[in-house]
Amino acid sequence: MIRILSALLFALASALCAAAGQELQLAEGAPNRHVVVPGDTLWGISATFLREPWRWPEIWRMNREQVSNPHRIYPGDLIVLERDARGNPRLRLQGSKLRPQIHAEPTQEAIPSIPPNVIRPFLTDALLFDTSSLDKAALIVATPEDRVHLSNGDLAYVDQADPKQREWNIFRKDRPLYDPDSTAIIGYEAFHLGTAEQLRPGAPATFEVLTAKQEIGRGDRLLPASRQPVIAYAPHKPDFLVDARVVSVYGGVDTAGRGSIVALNRGAVDGIEVGHVLAAERNRAVTQRDENDRQTLVTIPDQRVGLLFVFRTFDRLSYALVVQAENTIDVNDFARTP
Repeated sequence: MIRILSALLFALASALCAAAGQELQLAEGAPNRHVVVPGDTLWGISATFLREPWRWPEIWRMNREQVSNPHRIYPGDLIVLERDARGNPRLRLQGSKLRPQIHAEPTQEAIPSIPPNVIRPFLTDALLFDTSSLDKAALIVATPEDRVHLSNGDLAYVDQADPKQREWNIFRKDRPLYDPDSTAIIGYEAFHLGTAEQLRPGAPATFEVLTAKQEIGRGDRLLPASRQPVIAYAPHKPDFLVDARVVSVYGGVDTAGRGSIVALNRGAVDGIEVGHVLAAERNRAVTQRDENDRQTLVTIPDQRVGLLFVFRTFDRLSYALVVQAENTIDVNDFARTP
């Protein structure tokens, strides 16, 4: 047993060392310079220069701290591709005169890592819980004139609402997420239905529905509104081997494509962090008949079907954006170190 464990550890270390020693490969047609424009993202620019965009920190020569807090890049900045004394590619930032100065009113925001309009709703709209937290959340107990569904401007009557909290998010009761390996419940996912404002505290309190994305009615839950800022983070691959699974595709479907949001069965306690890029892979087996007309199971080699960008982590779960998809990404597909 000791020999087996030693062999596995040696193989793991060898794999990591080999990955770390690979030369950077530039994307086909990579430019010598790139002028940053509004709408650019760190991921998009890294894909312009690199065949493997997750190696962004390497071409910038970032250390661990800089990966978590990269230097800000603004529209109008010039990114220059250079070579060091050994011929290795590196990027250099040449600032723009258009960048806001300390004494001026800022008119531009630094470019984000991935499109903020895609992930911003998921910083609060879709929530993952370690426990079924919504069981104790404020509850819609009645609607005017026994209306079944509520829409913008309708009133709702809510129990267990904090009288000091004015702005709220409305959620459909959470559903359990199961670990494909252990089949144990590892968390709960709630679906965002809309927003509401508390008009008059009480038992029940009177609320007004401000926005309704989906049908809202009795039995739906409310949580105090809070918005996490879209933070800066450099795309980078984990420095350890990740073997996660897709446990949910947001929206109640089983298949994801580019721009979709997926939940993974690994989180902060497993070392997953914001900015991690993972390869989505499919392991599958097909049934065939042999020469004796007997059914046999043939395992197909692993197939990469896309890339995932982790943008929010919880203890045992995380949210990732599908930034690249050569095929559909399905529930139970793997998410691994690229």
